Amino acid sequence: MTVPQTPTRSDLAISLVLADDHPIVLEGLAQLFSHEPDFHIQARCTDGEATLRAVRRCDPDILVLDVRMPGRDGLAILEELTSATCRTRVVLLTAALDEDGLMKAMRLGAWGLVRKETAPRVLVQCVRAVHAGERWLDNRSVVRAQVHVAPRETGTTPLAEILTPRETEIVRMIAHGLRNKEIATRLSISEGTVKIHLHNVYEKLQVDGRLALLLRARQHGIG
Repeated sequence: MTVPQTPTRSDLAISLVLADDHPIVLEGLAQLFSHEPDFHIQARCTDGEATLRAVRRCDPDILVLDVRMPGRDGLAILEELTSATCRTRVVLLTAALDEDGLMKAMRLGAWGLVRKETAPRVLVQCVRAVHAGERWLDNRSVVRAQVHVAPRETGTTPLAEILTPRETEIVRMIAHGLRNKEIATRLSISEGTVKIHLHNVYEKLQVDGRLALLLRARQHGIG
């Protein structure tokens, strides 16, 4: 189910679609953001299909999305939006997400992840940061993912000694939140060429996706 909202905010406000299958939680999210002057809630949704329809109709800046949703869960929705090259950035809400789920979420293009037990102000900060082009991960999730990724890393050798200059440049852009299409545009190459470079980077660094690459880049002071 989708509950449309009456536009009352400036066009300069950060537009949101909120999605959670628990009405009480959804109402709490709506109250949280409605008290902030720089947000405009376009729709509230309680299932996966309604969420996809709302995003396609409203084209919001940010989708705040519960991982556990009926119909299609949050990761399935994220995958659908990513494959459609949707401009909306997704912030995932989760009560529990294991390392594999976290890595899949980042691989699929999630911009942020916040645990439901986190203070409400942190979610607001996350959404503002994501809108500004920053990635936001729950600190405990990052620590767990680092432990999960660590056995597959290739040590502390500087990236410049492992990667070509072009590969290093692409890693830097990914660390700054750019997607493959944006990287291709900036470098005047095809999106397919970007994917080839990324495949080579994954092989050289022995990482299996974007999250592991982001963690490795952070360890080397990139990002």
